[in-house]
Amino acid sequence: MTTIFPQNSSEKGITSRRVNSIAPSGIRKFFDLLATMDNVISLGVGEPDFTTPWNIREAAIYSLEKGYTMYTSNLGMPELRQELSLHLEQSYGVRYDPDSELLITVGVSEALDLAMRATIDPGDQVLMAAPCYVAYPASVLLSCGEPVMIPTNETGCFEIDPPLLEAAVSSRSKAILSGYPSNPTGAVLPRPKMEQIAEIALRHNLLIISDEIYASLVYGIEHTCFASLPGMRERTVLLGGFSKAYAMTGWRIGFAAGPREIIAAMTKIHQYSIMCAPTMAQVAALEALRNSKNSVDEMVADYNHRRQLFVKGLRDIGFSCFEPKGAFYAFPNIGLTNFNSETFAEKLLAEEKVAVVPGTAFGECGEGHVRCCYATSLPELEEALVRIKQFVNRHQK
Repeated sequence: MTTIFPQNSSEKGITSRRVNSIAPSGIRKFFDLLATMDNVISLGVGEPDFTTPWNIREAAIYSLEKGYTMYTSNLGMPELRQELSLHLEQSYGVRYDPDSELLITVGVSEALDLAMRATIDPGDQVLMAAPCYVAYPASVLLSCGEPVMIPTNETGCFEIDPPLLEAAVSSRSKAILSGYPSNPTGAVLPRPKMEQIAEIALRHNLLIISDEIYASLVYGIEHTCFASLPGMRERTVLLGGFSKAYAMTGWRIGFAAGPREIIAAMTKIHQYSIMCAPTMAQVAALEALRNSKNSVDEMVADYNHRRQLFVKGLRDIGFSCFEPKGAFYAFPNIGLTNFNSETFAEKLLAEEKVAVVPGTAFGECGEGHVRCCYATSLPELEEALVRIKQFVNRHQK
């Protein structure tokens, strides 16, 4: 009987070495376990628990009724790009040409993938803070680049340290991947530190790829768009989307904004691999930009209330917990138990049916922490805190 799989290490396998070198997402393991259990309170999924606002859904329904089901331009609907250009200018003072500097993508995940594939050559290094979103290092590896992780910690509010970043720059460094507000920590980088990073990028001729998907989800502070900093617009690829702020995760609609040469390269890949983002989702995104600010403000206020309640509850249990300034995640330190991050998450799920994600899913320096998403209902958050306290009482050092 013949087989397509190698019999020894010298034979070629059916799948590429590059893909085989990338570990599966550490988040998915717990999602798979979750699917086999009943009555679980999930603090693991990074997804709003709100339904997409009705006016956005209605716009998409109406577009279907009118038969708007054809391809759009590869770049995306002209009306959406025009509205997005206006939104970015009004929000951050940065204007992009809607005809050459904006690309509508299938979620910010596609935008990240395109940015990496369009700018990274084999062996190029991309510097990034850790812990970080699981797709960041993977997207670099899939582009044949090398991710360089700059560790952050709770003492430093999970903010990347500019001198440590600059010390990691080498002759192979091509870009800095910035992800603030942060998933998984909820950290927000203060403007002075962003300005220091901008100076590093200028000194070493580095690109900035800035994932700002959580830009609207900040609490008591103002979000600074990286491209708005002096000298940064022409070397920054700004990534964003509609999933988090507008509760539109399943619509899969995002965007990239940046220098026309880079957007043109990203569009070239996009047109061969995707063609265009779904038309009805683009119509929905247009309505979101035009008429949904009040809905976003209401959701952010609700998240803020949950954030305060949940972080206080974790601290009352005895956890050390950095106060998140953005996104909708808490990243408590679990040092009051004898468990590492993965064991803690596994046992908490098995014993109390509360799902969290081990910090190591986001990089080695996430050890000693777990990620908890507080974008779930207040009653469930309160019950989760009760169950977590019971768990800690049994396993505290």
